[in-house]
Amino acid sequence: MKRTLTLSVVFTLFAAVGYFGMPGMKTQGQKDTLPDSLHGLNGNGNSQERIGFAPATGGTATTSKISWHGGPVVATPTIYIIWYGNWAQANGSDNAAGQQIVRDWATSIGGSPHFKLNQTYSITGTSVTGGINFTPTINETTDTGSQGTSLSDAKVKTIVTSAISSGRLPYNTSGIYFVLTSSNVNETSGFCTQYCGWHTSGTATAGKIRYSFVGNANRCLSSCAAQSTSPNSNPGVDGMISVITHELEEATSDPDLNAWYDASGAENADKCAWTFGHFQYQVGNGSWANMHLGTRDYLIQRNLQHNTSGDLCKVDATHN
Repeated sequence: MKRTLTLSVVFTLFAAVGYFGMPGMKTQGQKDTLPDSLHGLNGNGNSQERIGFAPATGGTATTSKISWHGGPVVATPTIYIIWYGNWAQANGSDNAAGQQIVRDWATSIGGSPHFKLNQTYSITGTSVTGGINFTPTINETTDTGSQGTSLSDAKVKTIVTSAISSGRLPYNTSGIYFVLTSSNVNETSGFCTQYCGWHTSGTATAGKIRYSFVGNANRCLSSCAAQSTSPNSNPGVDGMISVITHELEEATSDPDLNAWYDASGAENADKCAWTFGHFQYQVGNGSWANMHLGTRDYLIQRNLQHNTSGDLCKVDATHN
């Protein structure tokens, strides 16, 4: 089983989390395809790639209820990154500068007002802290292509289990292992055509693992990135970060696909997919952002804040 963040194609609505339809629908047992499909339209129905047109803000009303189904949550996830493919290009998106953008995000997302929204998914015996553990270089490894450039879901799992069994990454029950692929790599179960990323859990020799696939959005910017000019001048990687955040939030609140989701199977971030809130601002290159983390600006999809009085899509506790 896996849950996928579905892609957003301009003027086309592909749904997330294992179904195609309206956002917020997901079937248990299918890949986590989130409704990323909504990001391709602005308020005028035009492509958001036009500078000066802000990405979709999303509604401010409460959504259908999300509830706990008895499964575990992760109190404080540890991010592990497997750089898969060719991340050593001199130009383009797949290079050391692109990797540094991801590292800077990983070291600053924990404890941020945005990620603290996940504290609302604490359960009896496990308090979600809103924190993240990540140590650059220590929590990373490289796989230049052991499974080729055409990956199946099974090959993604092999990439993760190999990194652990070889000792390149440690086994950690609180770990979320991200396979981040360069733009020359395809995931044949639907990357760029049905989804932008997914997360799931499985079993390795060491024990249960939680892992995720996210491809470089530069492979299909019109489907998996909200804008073609981005805050860090790397739309492929900036697009990835929005999807990685989405999958990290779901892997925190629903790591084994049996914890927090709604009656349709949609996880927390699925219910807010491809909406970026009303607190958006333009950076120097004309692109849009909605949060400042560390030394960088990012445009990241909203997440669902769970409340007994009603669930709301938000950028952080004070901005929707």
